[in-house]
Amino acid sequence: MSSEWVVLVDDENREIGVARKDGVHHATTPLHRAFSLFLFDADRRTLLQRRATGKRTFPGVWSNACCGHPAPGETVVEAALRRCKEELGVEPAELWIAIPDYRYRAEAGGVVENEICPVVVGRLDGETLRPDGLEVAATRWIDWHELLAELPGDYSPWCVGEASRLAADPRFRAWLVTARTPAAT
Repeated sequence: MSSEWVVLVDDENREIGVARKDGVHHATTPLHRAFSLFLFDADRRTLLQRRATGKRTFPGVWSNACCGHPAPGETVVEAALRRCKEELGVEPAELWIAIPDYRYRAEAGGVVENEICPVVVGRLDGETLRPDGLEVAATRWIDWHELLAELPGDYSPWCVGEASRLAADPRFRAWLVTARTPAAT
């Protein structure tokens, strides 16, 4: 992990530097770029993961399929593909950025998350998950509407906020029905 870098940004998401991932999450975490990925199958279920108990931030908490940080020079979609392969051992399809401007700050156990975190959505059909045990304690598929009914529950704060924003987004709702990437606007 110490070789992973995160992009530090200002309030307008302009790059102001980089920092090692293992040194950036603490009580005064600087604002940095991240992403969050929600994956859906052909039955419109979404994949959840329980974060490994050894994770520094929000260990053992249920969350969306995958989260991470774009490396310097890496796009959000490229980062989502990379981390999905690393964490879950699969390569999703139809990735698109549903919420480009999601931002949150959350704290647990003295560690703060402070991120500009675009929400990426995609499909995963027919692939066998191969989770990395250092990242993922468990996975499960759940109907999207059942997930919304369970929130906030034992879910990460970003998952709760992002799912609520997705549920209110007409482009996402249209995509969920058709499972096709929406036309660019």
